[in-house]
Amino acid sequence: MIAVDGSTVTGALEASAQVVVVGSGPAGSAFALALAEAGVDVLVLEEGPHIQASEYHPDSFGGMRQLYRGMGATVTRSRAPLPVVQGRAVGGTSVINGAISWRLPEDVWKRWIANDPALEETLPWQALQTTTDTIERRLSIRPTPVELTGANDRLMAAGAEALGIDHRPIRRNVRDCEGAGRCLQGCPTSRKQSMDVAFLPAAATAGARIICGAEVIAITQERGSVSGLTGSMAGGGRFTVRCDTVVLAASAVQSPLLLQASGLKRAPVGAHFRAHPGFSMLGRFADPVNAWEGSTQGHEVTGLRADGLKFEALGLDPGMLAARMGVLGRNLRRAVDEDLPHMASWAVALKAQSEGRVKRSWFGPPVRYDLHDADLALARRGIRVLGEMMFAAGAEYVLPGVAGFDKRVEDPSRLAALEEEGPRDPRCYTGVITHLFGSCRMGSDPKDSVVGITGEHHDLPGLYVVDSSIFPTNTGVNPQTSILSVSSLLADRWIREH
Repeated sequence: MIAVDGSTVTGALEASAQVVVVGSGPAGSAFALALAEAGVDVLVLEEGPHIQASEYHPDSFGGMRQLYRGMGATVTRSRAPLPVVQGRAVGGTSVINGAISWRLPEDVWKRWIANDPALEETLPWQALQTTTDTIERRLSIRPTPVELTGANDRLMAAGAEALGIDHRPIRRNVRDCEGAGRCLQGCPTSRKQSMDVAFLPAAATAGARIICGAEVIAITQERGSVSGLTGSMAGGGRFTVRCDTVVLAASAVQSPLLLQASGLKRAPVGAHFRAHPGFSMLGRFADPVNAWEGSTQGHEVTGLRADGLKFEALGLDPGMLAARMGVLGRNLRRAVDEDLPHMASWAVALKAQSEGRVKRSWFGPPVRYDLHDADLALARRGIRVLGEMMFAAGAEYVLPGVAGFDKRVEDPSRLAALEEEGPRDPRCYTGVITHLFGSCRMGSDPKDSVVGITGEHHDLPGLYVVDSSIFPTNTGVNPQTSILSVSSLLADRWIREH
């Protein structure tokens, strides 16, 4: 599948193609597959390595070193730094996510169209549905079957049911899943239909060339149009690529950074960055849970999505789960032996209204992002509901993970105090941000957007952006399927117009 492995290139490499796609995650893979199947000469450049499934590390910390950008330690530049979860490998973040697959919610689409009616020309609702239907078939997206649910999933279902909150098995892009519980470290059996398993091999079969270990440094121009790319190889060499069209699909962090590095500093680039901050909770149950068994994420609670809250079971490997317990020293062994198998692990993701900015910096992380007071209040509510569901499912106690509040909560009534009186300082909350959006947003008005409704850059003909950085807002749900659908529609339009 890989035409050139950049780790082996120590000298100069020159290449050409009609279209070059930067990034091999969902957006880049979908665009490349559509073009290759249409007979277009397409080249895919991926900064990360190509890792075989047999080489994936079984533990979370090893997986972070191998597959995560910045070894999982990339953080925001803010009052309370938050880890930014991104994959860095052939297949992008699809290699390390929980395989959760959501269609773009119609209410989100309607808000996009209401704010900019011209977007409906590119993203008509029925075309989105038809495209998503095709993607779901290709990726075998369906609800998690009962035989793959672990106690972690079943307890969440029981807690939500007891509280009368809508819940369901998670729809996942897997084929014949064996329940290894290692989605976040890379599926060891290639059952997860990540892009390195599904779309990229199909694109390569159709004629696309894929180069890994190739970091793009700059987009080049000639006579007012895009002319190619330059960059460096993992092996120390340099590359130059000539092309007619460049398609950025490098993520809502890397795409705006590359535009800025190339001198394309249209005012909104990097602005309007949005995400889904996530917070987790552990709860101890009398019977063993073994949260690392079964599907990594098999159940979700959807009843509060309209309020900006979505809850998911979160299977973690024993090492990560033990670290989350916050026990050190002589008590650690007892906790691992006596408590660890009994811990359920759940998380809540926020459809946060806070906006940040992505900007090149020599003195710190490129993402500036702070949670506003309203989003912090939403986080407190989400953590409260997590605890209430755990107690409703029979938890003996819960660990909220909020500094300045009870480390261990045994009385469910204390959860109301957490929401109403909990810390207002964001540094008291341990969270991460996933699902990144908006930093190169698409729109009809050049004053307030980076690319037009076709995905083409307002200032540089031949340059397109197709990843979630073009989304006008965050979606409140896991965006992989939406990214695939939007990128596919943009690719279809590019094919018609070329």
